[in-house]
Amino acid sequence: MVKFSKELEAQIIPEWREKFVNYRHLKKQIKRIKLSRLPKQPQDVNGEFGLSIFDPIRYLTNKIYNKFHDPDNKSTDIIQVKNKTMEDSEEEVYETELSQLFTEEDEVIMFFAKLDDELTKVNQFYKKTEGELLERWENIHKQLQILLELKQIINDRRRKSSPSSPNSLSSPRSWLSPARSSNYSEGSIELAESPTDQSSETEEAIASLQRNGVSFVNLETRTKTKQGKHKMAMKIDIPATTTTRAIAALTSIVLWEDLVNNPRKEGSGEFINRKKVQCAEKTIRSAFVELYKGLALLKTYSSLNMVAFTKILKKFDKVSNQQASVNYLRAVKESPFISSGKVVRLMDDVETIFTKHFANNDRKKAMKFLRPQQPKTSHMLTFFVGLFTGCFVSLFIIYAFLAHLSGIFSSPYRQQKEYMETVYPVFSIIALLSLHLFMYGCNLFMWKNTRINYNFIFEFSPTTSLKYKDAFLICTTFMTIVVGAMVVHLLLRATDVFPSRQVDTIPGILVLFFFALLICPFDIFYRPTRYCFLRIIRNIVCSPFYKVMLVDFFMADQLTSQIPLLRHMESAACYFLAGSNRTHNYSACDLKSGRIFRELAYVISFLPYFWRAMQCARRWFDECNVDHLANMGKYISAMVAAGARLTYDKHNKLNLWFAVLTSVVATLYQLYWDFVKDWGLLKPNSKNLWLRDDLILKKKCIYYISIAFNIVLRVAWVESVLRLPREPYAEQRLLDFFLASLEVIRRGHWNFYRLENEHLNNVGNYRAMKEVPLPFQETDSDG
Repeated sequence: MVKFSKELEAQIIPEWREKFVNYRHLKKQIKRIKLSRLPKQPQDVNGEFGLSIFDPIRYLTNKIYNKFHDPDNKSTDIIQVKNKTMEDSEEEVYETELSQLFTEEDEVIMFFAKLDDELTKVNQFYKKTEGELLERWENIHKQLQILLELKQIINDRRRKSSPSSPNSLSSPRSWLSPARSSNYSEGSIELAESPTDQSSETEEAIASLQRNGVSFVNLETRTKTKQGKHKMAMKIDIPATTTTRAIAALTSIVLWEDLVNNPRKEGSGEFINRKKVQCAEKTIRSAFVELYKGLALLKTYSSLNMVAFTKILKKFDKVSNQQASVNYLRAVKESPFISSGKVVRLMDDVETIFTKHFANNDRKKAMKFLRPQQPKTSHMLTFFVGLFTGCFVSLFIIYAFLAHLSGIFSSPYRQQKEYMETVYPVFSIIALLSLHLFMYGCNLFMWKNTRINYNFIFEFSPTTSLKYKDAFLICTTFMTIVVGAMVVHLLLRATDVFPSRQVDTIPGILVLFFFALLICPFDIFYRPTRYCFLRIIRNIVCSPFYKVMLVDFFMADQLTSQIPLLRHMESAACYFLAGSNRTHNYSACDLKSGRIFRELAYVISFLPYFWRAMQCARRWFDECNVDHLANMGKYISAMVAAGARLTYDKHNKLNLWFAVLTSVVATLYQLYWDFVKDWGLLKPNSKNLWLRDDLILKKKCIYYISIAFNIVLRVAWVESVLRLPREPYAEQRLLDFFLASLEVIRRGHWNFYRLENEHLNNVGNYRAMKEVPLPFQETDSDG
């Protein structure tokens, strides 16, 4: 049977850990009480015997006697729990008064004092969180009323603007449909047919919306058009969290867009932007889902704490041989975190409203949004991971054996270059990507075991996000395909069954296959993950123009460690586009002789750092935090260092001092930011020497080893400057691949501590729920 302390640890909400009952500490207090009640000195062996066979009978007799001679059950009144209101903070605190039976036991006094503190803490946090959720509910409900009013206005106008087709009026469900009606003009709809009807009905619309808290710009002094219609503007704030919304925001100069715009230049009448209302509806739907998640978390918080109080009081009764828990449990059940039924009622209201307005009265469909079911893990995943791992290892051994027999790595320089230029770029791309996926799978495994809520931090859907077994499956599948293709390519080259030009197209076919798999529209091979990856890459490319989310700059950091992969993509594209697979002329794809290739190499080496710097600039613009400017300086220094090393690599011994100087400065900058900002370590006043106060891993030595490991891998650029002896061309390229792999491993190692620090920041601020920015914002009238 699992102990309750472990069960509580498994079910606890990580971000609210500090606000749960400290069950372990109370359990230690119980043990102290038990030890204090043991005999102080051993029995005298020369005197009477300490135990007798009649002791159990005597104990049972006394217990029955006390029960029948205590008809009022006065033993339950040995403690009295009272709640007091603090004068300074007006918060309720609990205080237990003990009877004469316990007043002389210090351990019992300390136990109930700690229990009172825990009960006070739980109630205060519950009331605070409940109040925040109720306030959020009021705001969302008000937004929903505004949305319904707007939809009613538009539906009424559609009915009047289409008298010949009375059945064309769509239900509210059609608002989430991508279908467009011919009555709409670029996603907007006119509000009036005649000036007289427009004026009266617009006044009714304004009055209806104002009842729901919407204010209008210049309502009192709004002017009239030539047709005598009023100009008005109500604002809808759609956060620019995607590129589409960002572009729409830029076309309006600012991030605020008119919901009810001024009259169009070419026609009469005011109109409502249908697209913005649709977007507002999706935002409000997301707000309902997040509100329901918060209510479910608070309900779990209440039930787990109630069980914890019950368990610990039962343990106290067992140790003290008294029925002291009855009164205290009565006080616990009467406290707000148990007696308040607002959360349960509000959950019912949210379910009802969501089912009615967002699921077309289909409760089953609504529950898919509100209570998404976690997909069950299949043992088939484990089987296929093991299968493909075995296939990969076997094929790699076969490839190494065939390469040794064919003498590829011991052949003359020209033959080595011909083979490596054909095979190395393409296979290195997929191998580095697979290694990164493997490290990500290790990250997922560690985050899961340490209860780091990575889905909440990245804002991933728990139903579609990758699990560590999925990442391992993708990784092993890719490597099996790659090594299998390398074996086939090597066999065909050795047998001369097909012309070499056809054989050398195998790497290109492999690239096309993986690219087609990435953009495949069919729901196969983790389509939600593939499309999420494409959206994030799109967001990174357009990073200055929209609000940067954590997953965006986290992925951009991964790209800064995959610059060799991007360079290999450039080499592979150049190899096939320049026809080198047919002519075996590699001058166009050489860093020293190919001018266009060399210039593109600079661009590709700069791009990941540039994108990351633009994200920092945008975050500074949004948050006005100078730390983002300092972070941008780190990426600019990395760009300069990368350019200096690339120039040195091209001109050999020229600019050596500049390459070393910029690389040292950039490395020191990056190490400081890694340890202090990203990992939150190196705090001089921490209780853990030069670490931080809160650590998720139990062994502190792991953090010190990780610091040293990160330093060593950060200075891998020294090899490119020192130029270690490597005459054979194959060894040269394999060493480059090894150094690129070390950087990928360092990034995977960095990922764990980066997310650990982010998780601890959420824990410190008790952030367990996502706040969805609501679309309809009140604007001040200028009169």
